[in-house]
Amino acid sequence: MARAFTKKDIETFFARLAAHMPSPRTELDYINPYTLLVAVVLSAQATDKSVNRATEPLFRIADTPEKMIRLGERRLIGFIRTIGLYRTKAKNVIALSRALIERHGGQVPHSREDLQALPGVGRKSANVVLNVAFNEPTIAVDTHVFRVANRTGIAPGKTPLDVEQGLERTVPEKYRLNAHHWLILHGRYTCTARKPLCPVCVVRDLCRYPDKTREGGPTPSSSSARAAAKRQGRPGPRSPRPRAAASRRGSR
Repeated sequence: MARAFTKKDIETFFARLAAHMPSPRTELDYINPYTLLVAVVLSAQATDKSVNRATEPLFRIADTPEKMIRLGERRLIGFIRTIGLYRTKAKNVIALSRALIERHGGQVPHSREDLQALPGVGRKSANVVLNVAFNEPTIAVDTHVFRVANRTGIAPGKTPLDVEQGLERTVPEKYRLNAHHWLILHGRYTCTARKPLCPVCVVRDLCRYPDKTREGGPTPSSSSARAAAKRQGRPGPRSPRPRAAASRRGSR
């Protein structure tokens, strides 16, 4: 059985991630809390990149619940048909837009219970919205966070809720706001599912994973390195061209 993390180990773990990624940000493009909520709902079982491609033109004409309802389900499908489960997601987006108007005056609610009562919104999605839109220190456990928490041993658990509760008990308060962003980005760009990049991992010596990859293993491509640096708030090897969208990156 792997040795448990000590308080010093945990502090060092998150201090290193914070130093490596000083300004972590969400990878979803959004304009306001409503468009963030829609983007999060659309991102289920889809990549953030594919969602951003769909929402860039969508949010230009529908960035409020009222505008989305006027757009209608059929026209919405035309914007998001490249995203998996697009028909179900279109129904949910229209339904949650109606619910926001009827129950919350067209505003995104600031509570997990109210968010989870909306169509298509589960606990993870609610936690993302609370964290990104309202700066609540919630921890959303996606596949990357779940993998990193279990692989490193920082907060092992059999279910996403187990991991979430373990991280809530484990993460020092001063790191709580950005904790899930660091873990997501670390899992997406370093502690990857098939071939983790252990030789370049900043927490390699703290990680309890017994099958670490060695020097000479796979390394990120230049495009992946640029993308990772951009998301992590660090200068990349080369600055990409700015997007034409009117959306912005939130702090996640």
